[in-house]
Amino acid sequence: MRVRILAHLDLDAFFAAVEELEDPALRNRPLVVGGDPRGRGVVSTANYAARAFGIHSAMSAAEALRRCPDAVFLRPRHALYRQYSQVVWDVVGEIVPRVERTGLDEGYLDLGIVAKDFPQARAVASAIQTAVRATTELTCSLGVGTSKVVCKIASDRRKPGGITVVPPGREARFLAPLAVRLLPGVGPRAEERLRRAKVDTIGALAALSDVDVAMLLPGSYGVLLRNRARGIDPRDLEHEAEPVSVSAEDTFPRDVGERAVLHEEVRRLAGHVAERLRSSGLCGRTITAKLRYADFSIRTRSTTLPSAVDDAAVIGDVACGLLDRGLRDRPGALRLVGVGVSGLSPYRQLTLEEA
Repeated sequence: MRVRILAHLDLDAFFAAVEELEDPALRNRPLVVGGDPRGRGVVSTANYAARAFGIHSAMSAAEALRRCPDAVFLRPRHALYRQYSQVVWDVVGEIVPRVERTGLDEGYLDLGIVAKDFPQARAVASAIQTAVRATTELTCSLGVGTSKVVCKIASDRRKPGGITVVPPGREARFLAPLAVRLLPGVGPRAEERLRRAKVDTIGALAALSDVDVAMLLPGSYGVLLRNRARGIDPRDLEHEAEPVSVSAEDTFPRDVGERAVLHEEVRRLAGHVAERLRSSGLCGRTITAKLRYADFSIRTRSTTLPSAVDDAAVIGDVACGLLDRGLRDRPGALRLVGVGVSGLSPYRQLTLEEA
């Protein structure tokens, strides 16, 4: 029987980290993504320089501004974050084929497919960190364990860029000293009920009898939380049955700056993507060009078309335009180019000639 080894991957301060990559002048400055300098709205993400002032997600922008008047406030750019997220998950998918994405910046991995034991799983987690950083310059933290609840909590223990492994049999011991509010599923109301009963830690919740749980948190909800507090969580990964994107990329034997050579390669890759789309009965609306520079930094540029396509010429034309746009934003020789199509569907809108 295959060993059950799961991991939770969490990109560190993701939105803020992307903004720092796009504008290196923001590094080491307190940065808040979400809200505005007038103190309206709420914080989506804060970088670690801002977190040093006690700023965190879901905090009001007004409070964040009060705590750090010198903080830089930026509005979220979700299209840009989706581009980086797709690159990250493409990289992860090359190492671990079975994943469950739960957000742009986090998800679960089935490490048992590629690791026979927990020491090997740690090595795989480290390889994932290295690959993500080499491709995107982003850092991530991972929690490795036998269940989703343990992995989720573990991934937050050694941020940024840490790995926490909880071997089999140590789940309850790992969870016990932690604040009960850290247990997924414990919301403000449940936390208040537990606090009034002096159940302040996950271990205290785990120790409750069926009768005590029923009095504090009636119904199956209380039993579910109590079991999770003991590290018992049989949930499996929920993975997408259909591909969310089709892409192709290639690394040059030497860095290439000649635009004609780059266009030729992009069109060749577009042909491969179109062939895979048609063989799968799919087409897509969003086209992405991927650019990796000589220093291994990466940029992606995307656009969404009015209707879905599977035509190599159209994909190639659009991808070449995106490549040119990327090189205008940041000139330089490229080590790798890639073409991707997402926003997939099984149908293609017919042209007048085909109708």
